[in-house]
Amino acid sequence: MILHEQFIRMAKKNPSRMAIIDKTLDRRVTYSKALIGSIILSKRFKKESSNFIGVMVPTSAGCTLATLGVLMSGHTPVMINYSTGAEANARYAQQKCGFSTIITSKALLEKIGCPKLEGMIFLEDIMAGIKTAEKIKAALISKLPASAIINLTYKGKEDDMVAMLFTSGSEKDPKAVPLTNRNISSNIESFGSYVGIGDKDTILANLVFFHIFGLTVNLWVPLYYGITMVTYANPLDFITVSKIAREEKPTMMVGTPSFFWGYLHKSEPGDFKSVRIMVSGADKCPDALREGYMKKHGVTLLEGYGATETSPVISVNSHEFNRPGSTGKPIPGVLVKIEHLESGEECRPGEIGKILVKGPSVMAGYYKDPLLTEEALKDGWYNTGDMGYLDEEGYLYHSGRFKRFVKIGGEMVSLVKVENTLEKHLPAGVSCCVVDVHDEVKGSSIIATVTIEVNKSEILKKMGEELPNIALPKHFVVIRDLPMMGTGKIDFRSVTKIVQEIFDKEQ
Repeated sequence: MILHEQFIRMAKKNPSRMAIIDKTLDRRVTYSKALIGSIILSKRFKKESSNFIGVMVPTSAGCTLATLGVLMSGHTPVMINYSTGAEANARYAQQKCGFSTIITSKALLEKIGCPKLEGMIFLEDIMAGIKTAEKIKAALISKLPASAIINLTYKGKEDDMVAMLFTSGSEKDPKAVPLTNRNISSNIESFGSYVGIGDKDTILANLVFFHIFGLTVNLWVPLYYGITMVTYANPLDFITVSKIAREEKPTMMVGTPSFFWGYLHKSEPGDFKSVRIMVSGADKCPDALREGYMKKHGVTLLEGYGATETSPVISVNSHEFNRPGSTGKPIPGVLVKIEHLESGEECRPGEIGKILVKGPSVMAGYYKDPLLTEEALKDGWYNTGDMGYLDEEGYLYHSGRFKRFVKIGGEMVSLVKVENTLEKHLPAGVSCCVVDVHDEVKGSSIIATVTIEVNKSEILKKMGEELPNIALPKHFVVIRDLPMMGTGKIDFRSVTKIVQEIFDKEQ
């Protein structure tokens, strides 16, 4: 399925339905108006010579229409991370993909303190410069049948690149991931049918569109099904997001555990009771978080698992098949196998190994990086770099990044498992991240970072009932504001660097 053509069909089918309720700018855009706006922008972008056009705009109606306009003009949007190091990320994207033009916003640059770079054009200026004749022409085109509008815009192909994204770079420099119409549309169809998305759903869209979780589920899922997205640009504004949920009554919402914790603490009972599909991803979902949503809002928080390279959903729990603690069963069309770390043989149920994924939503390879592609893909199987296992009934359990395993006393210890155990015994509202520091003489040591001082001896005693001694943290370090990434994940690499520097100074 060609994504922008599917949007055109949905806009013709549901012209008066709200496509976007933009709660940041207090704008309501029907599918009819969204179609007209995207046609206008597509004409503006058509003259660009590069295959790529950068998009660096917060989650909003403007970002949605700009992305549609880029695709309908025959170009590929490069989604740029503006949350951390916007200037460096923009230059990196331009250099990596060989383009100049970046659609952005004056208001955004002012807010984040990013200078205007060569090639940047402002969405505010584009919208202000639209002439009456352009509006009339686009409105007339929008009245044509869907097939005629599709013929007047770019005729796409399933293997056309539909988005260029960058991995989070939590462990090394970001990798450029090109995804096609086939990748994302197959993921939407499988995910949507598995969790039961219908044409009467409304999605609370507050994740960033430069991350695949937000791009697929918050932007493309609603446009694909012709349903309403309620956008808000700041997922960290926990009180406002909770208020939006109370007022707009969305039926679907996805996010990360750190965001969901914020909403849980700052919401009033029942604010999220309208949400029938609530999915947590990107990090391990704690039991206490699931219990909190059920108790306060009567909502079942489901856990899923995915990756940028898989468009993103690999597995997810549903109301029909829900096993808390797992990341659910692989969605239809996605194959998962667990490979033994040393032998390369397929693991037995319950045996931890490397998680490999195959299917139509898996990327063809990293952009202009054959060596990294060769490392990650073999015979169509994508090596996620994660460790986990499948149980007897096909539920997938995520044990953490391979790089978040550390060898101590000859045993492989999962830092994620240590982290999950620690989390259960921390006071409410305290966040943590478990890392390892290396000493040439003593080897690796497990260190727990927490946001406030805690009773270490009491916590270690409780953890010792669940973990062997070699897996218990040797030290606790207080970092009041744990570094976060724009996607809502704790920045594991930055935490490790801070802790390593602390211990190096003490030597």
